[in-house]
Amino acid sequence: MNLYKFIISGKVQGVFYRKNISQNAMIAGYRGSVRNLSNGTVEVYAELLDDELDGFLHLLQEGSATSNVEDIKYEIDTKHRLDYDGFVVL
Repeated sequence: MNLYKFIISGKVQGVFYRKNISQNAMIAGYRGSVRNLSNGTVEVYAELLDDELDGFLHLLQEGSATSNVEDIKYEIDTKHRLDYDGFVVL
């Protein structure tokens, strides 16, 4: 299992994007966090197995009914650790 860091850009703030991501990620059984960044993007951390990456990317792309995801960048993060269960909005 790896900890992934995602940066999502587009119309992703003020459109219930974080709430939808958190709810859908919890339903799917993922563990992680989602938060707005000051530059207008959204940062997501998620613990995923290699075969879960595509499904999680789809969840991020889908977003909310009023969001518009333009780009998703991601990397495996070896510096951080999740200290909570579930999927939280920060």
